[in-house]
Amino acid sequence: MLGEPQNPGITSRSVRKLFKSKEEIEASSKGATSVHISVELLEIYNEQVRDLLGASSTERANLQVNANEAVGNVMVSASSEEEVAQILSLAQSRRCVKATKSNAASSRGHLLFTIHFQVENNNGKGVNRYGKLHVVDLAGSERINKSGAQGSLLKEAQHINKSLSTLSNVIEKLQTKQSHIPYRESKLTNLLQNSLGGDSKTAAIICCSPLSVHFNESLCSLRFAEKVNRVELKAGHNFSC
Repeated sequence: MLGEPQNPGITSRSVRKLFKSKEEIEASSKGATSVHISVELLEIYNEQVRDLLGASSTERANLQVNANEAVGNVMVSASSEEEVAQILSLAQSRRCVKATKSNAASSRGHLLFTIHFQVENNNGKGVNRYGKLHVVDLAGSERINKSGAQGSLLKEAQHINKSLSTLSNVIEKLQTKQSHIPYRESKLTNLLQNSLGGDSKTAAIICCSPLSVHFNESLCSLRFAEKVNRVELKAGHNFSC
């Protein structure tokens, strides 16, 4: 997701693109428009929402979700790519990562990185525009017999698999245009409701292994990608006067 300085990942590229857009918008408006960028980082761990930017462990733990938004989490303003990189580094250091038989550094929860982009008119006239970009790093599904998960690792794996199963179920119901979509069956789909079924554009990047020993996992990932590809969304504009 982050990549390396010489080979940046999708998160770093997205941040760079947004700051370039900020410069272009402000330059073309000749001071009439200001662009504000802010970020938030959440982790869904054992079906609890944790704020990775909270000042203390108490402030970071088990946030409530209301109207598809986390309540009481920290949002940090950022003025440069470098500042966002520092914020991301802090958040990454606070993620829950453990070793399993399958992965020496296995993420034990899903990461939600949100960038808010707001365009304001400095003269108080006209229309303000705003939007946000979610970059989501999903924890991988686990086959317990392969990962060797026991104790807390087993509990984490069960929560990961359940939330991914709910995500797949939501995608399937969106694809078939069902009247009821079970967003609230997991914190992941609850927080991503607007991205999955709202006025947005959504892309999924699937990671598959070329090794035959991972054939079943890769096949499941590709089938999930096929479901996602069949969902139709219509992006809209967000304005305020």
